[in-house]
Amino acid sequence: MTSSQPSVDPLSAAPAETEAQRKGRLGARSGVKVTLSVDAMGGDRGPATIVAGIARSASKNPDVNFIVHGPASELEKLVRKRRVLRDRVEIRDVPGVVTMDEKPSQAMRRTDTSMRSAIDAVKDGAAQACVSCGNTGALMATSMIRLRKLDGINRPAIACLWPSRNDQGFNVMLDVGADIRADARDLLQYAMMGASYARNGLGLDVPRVGLLNVGTEEHKGRAELKDANDLIANAADIGGYDFKGFVEGGDIPGDRVDVIVTDGFTGNIALKTGEGTAKLVGDFLKEAFKATPLSRIAALLALTSLKRLQKRIDPRRVNGGVFLGLKGTVVKSHGSADATGVSAAIKLAYELASTGFTERLAARVASADASAQNDPTS
Repeated sequence: MTSSQPSVDPLSAAPAETEAQRKGRLGARSGVKVTLSVDAMGGDRGPATIVAGIARSASKNPDVNFIVHGPASELEKLVRKRRVLRDRVEIRDVPGVVTMDEKPSQAMRRTDTSMRSAIDAVKDGAAQACVSCGNTGALMATSMIRLRKLDGINRPAIACLWPSRNDQGFNVMLDVGADIRADARDLLQYAMMGASYARNGLGLDVPRVGLLNVGTEEHKGRAELKDANDLIANAADIGGYDFKGFVEGGDIPGDRVDVIVTDGFTGNIALKTGEGTAKLVGDFLKEAFKATPLSRIAALLALTSLKRLQKRIDPRRVNGGVFLGLKGTVVKSHGSADATGVSAAIKLAYELASTGFTERLAARVASADASAQNDPTS
């Protein structure tokens, strides 16, 4: 991290800050210089879209610089067209690309890819976080090999921000696809990581944590969920969170908790279901407002409210899943993200890097792991 980063106790909450210093969904701190490493070749839309997203972020934040990875002959032309990127982008010439259908076991062995180069820039300390739109499995596998897992972490998790009724506007849910399996100890680690993410990202002093289950009654659910319920409850003081017990699917966008803990199989299905439902509702609204001349007039009268709703549920605003549990910050953007979505993922990476999030998370996880090992129910 840069010397301008505030010095804080890694086990403390985020440093006090003025309202003027907070902006955006995660309250980025102004004035902290951060270098981000961006895989320019992983997205479905090509490097032009990724460079456009970088330029959008650069125009809004003067404190972020970039290392961009991919074929130099192509990237130099794209960067040269963006005046705002002058003297703020370093291009690392890498010929190889990880395709969306490439097996993670193959991709992580390749040394000539833009994905590998982007992750290595974080490993070597040249950048404080990595952003990629590439193959999720390959990105996780390569990140685990190159960055390594935090001490005490069995399985890293992918955390996403979910629009909610809470005052902060979002809930954190994890895991949403890093690993389909999770035992009780893994779920405890997810609770610790999710609470740390909510504390440092959403500005919540004591995040409320819930464990996703088929019901809120203590006798319901699989054996590992019941064991995890006890472990997470017993570690609440160490983790600095308020454990609310079991929650149901309807609580994911609700205001009962701030962090929803689940395994990657369940979390990924919930995420994809939510995205599909949001699109379905949007399509139904469009059809309804186009149905008759009167409904078209109603749409014009409600245009301001409809735009506000569209902005609030726009998935591009919450683009970016964070790989938690690694010795480095990696943000996974949707492969189909446009410039707005790429910019959102870059913003998320900047905000996490500027707060020293990974260092704080490491301290929390170490304490939780020690607690779990001493717990007779573990």
